[in-house]
Amino acid sequence: MPPTRTHTELKLQPLPQGGRSLAEQVISEVRRAVHTGAMVPGRLYSVYQVAEQLNVSRSPVREAMLRLAEAGLVQVERNRGFRVVLPHPREIVEIFGVRLALELPAVRRAAGGDTAGLGAELRATMEEMAAAVAAGDETLFFHLDQALHDHILVAAGNGRARAIVGGLRDTMRILGTSTDDQSRTLRQVHEEHEPIVAAVAAADAEAAARAMCAHLTNTGLILARQAARAQGEPVDVDALWAAIVDEP
Repeated sequence: MPPTRTHTELKLQPLPQGGRSLAEQVISEVRRAVHTGAMVPGRLYSVYQVAEQLNVSRSPVREAMLRLAEAGLVQVERNRGFRVVLPHPREIVEIFGVRLALELPAVRRAAGGDTAGLGAELRATMEEMAAAVAAGDETLFFHLDQALHDHILVAAGNGRARAIVGGLRDTMRILGTSTDDQSRTLRQVHEEHEPIVAAVAAADAEAAARAMCAHLTNTGLILARQAARAQGEPVDVDALWAAIVDEP
């Protein structure tokens, strides 16, 4: 569709050639634009205008919009375009409720088995995460963060749980939510993983589960509070967490 007065307010930078798939690059650019205020939640944008400004065809933009819509970051309006939608705190709480339900049994099982190889694998990943912290490389850090959790899920032996958690983490990644803000630094996130890795290496299943619970709970609450602040909604995140996640 041709640009409208609303669409002309959008200012994006052309994508670089090469590297990741174009759809992935479009997703990253849309997230960046939302974070910088270049794209305003609730305003209608067109695939045509985004493709023109990013200097790509409409196909990767449409693919990116479908993936962003699945993650809940945009709402597609047929034959009109799309609107950015900020994630509601409830969505984030629900995601972490599912992760807790799957990752606590997984880390118990992983810590209860042969942990020599897993412990070494987790420790190596922690060292790489520490290097990413020192370099200030947030993208690499969170890639390694995901890898560490994935190592545990692989060791637990439940492929379906691993796939579900991977999908949930991808959703959070596409939403662009990160706790690397004033609430918590990369170094603090790294430190939260230390008791998980230590407990797994020591084959202490219950300590591993407690450490994983503390880490996921802290992360989920921070992200939900960030979402509430971004939306300007008077959401009682603690009450929401208690209603959805905490056991009665």
